[in-house]
Amino acid sequence: MDKMLKRRLMAAVVLVFLLAVLGGGLFASRLFPQVPAAVEKTKEALTGQETKRPLTIDEQVEEIVSSMSTTEKIGQLMVIGVQGTEANEDALYVLHQFHYGGIILFDRNLESKAQTKALVQDLQAGADEKLPLFVGIDEEGGRVVRGKDFITPPPSQEAVGKQGEPQQAQKLAKSTAAELKEMGINVNFAPVADVGAADGRSYSKEPYETLKFVQAAGEGYKESGMVYALKHFPGIGRGLVDSHKEISSIEAGESELRKVDLVPFREMINDTGKGKDLDYMVMVGHLNYPAFDKDNPASLSRKIITDLLRQEMGYQGLVITDDLEMGAIANHRSFRQVGVEAILAGCDIVLVCHEYQHAEDVYMGIYEAVQNGKISEMRLNESVRRVVKAKLLHGLRPADH
Repeated sequence: MDKMLKRRLMAAVVLVFLLAVLGGGLFASRLFPQVPAAVEKTKEALTGQETKRPLTIDEQVEEIVSSMSTTEKIGQLMVIGVQGTEANEDALYVLHQFHYGGIILFDRNLESKAQTKALVQDLQAGADEKLPLFVGIDEEGGRVVRGKDFITPPPSQEAVGKQGEPQQAQKLAKSTAAELKEMGINVNFAPVADVGAADGRSYSKEPYETLKFVQAAGEGYKESGMVYALKHFPGIGRGLVDSHKEISSIEAGESELRKVDLVPFREMINDTGKGKDLDYMVMVGHLNYPAFDKDNPASLSRKIITDLLRQEMGYQGLVITDDLEMGAIANHRSFRQVGVEAILAGCDIVLVCHEYQHAEDVYMGIYEAVQNGKISEMRLNESVRRVVKAKLLHGLRPADH
């Protein structure tokens, strides 16, 4: 073989090798299947770094949950009220000591936009380092508004419904969300999805008309990146007694409840992929519904939360109780008992709006139930995963994530 031919053959071999190493692809993988792996190992050896793919959202959730202690997990299942207009020593102590997952603000906490923003920032800084807080508020409109001296108060849902334009509900949700987010508030416990509730809190007395406005409001909050809440499942529009004072019973039959009261909740759940994106919560009220459960109020009823809401209606999102300090509950059960009942019924988050001692009692009741096995680790982790995933999806991430 002459020298010219040898040089050509050698050049061809070198070219094939370079194509395999540098070009990759189908040609390279067929000729030199081991080359890509070798190249990656060489890169790692040279850089000292492994090539890692980003974790999926569910993998991130598992990473965080697996790093949490039992006490931290229990705290994530609670949203509490705080006292004062500043992040005082008591507020910072309870947030750190019990790892509470969220707070709810009332007029007692609010003086101005600047003060509220500073309060939220300071409370977030003092919260559990693994996860930021849900910071909630009731900004429904009408008689249920907070900070009305500096937050634009929305009109009542009844007034919006009478205008007959669902787009107005969407517009109001977006503008309200924008104001709230400016102060660091990330959850609005609205809209009311009850049919025909008193005091102007419902959009309509007709279920499908109510649904139109609830859908529009929900879309407005979703577009704004604000977590919202459909309340008060399975509907308190027929209630004759204020749950803040005492419990009442809804005597309508199951067929009537399904045709009217459940409609806005059921159809919203169907229209939002069963809530799997965790854009909103469902808040459960404290009324009795003998047609569904003769023994327990809705917020403590496994038949209503697990059997009806979760299994029959397929809801996969967060479930939160109404305030457990309301007379409808507090007049009949101890605080150490009631949180346990709510979690066993299927709630993910319990709401304790006012007294630190009541919140601690609820926390300790849940802790004892986990320790003695009444609440299983599987049940605890089920709700913790939902809370953590919802926070991650809404940008509430640990500092190292």
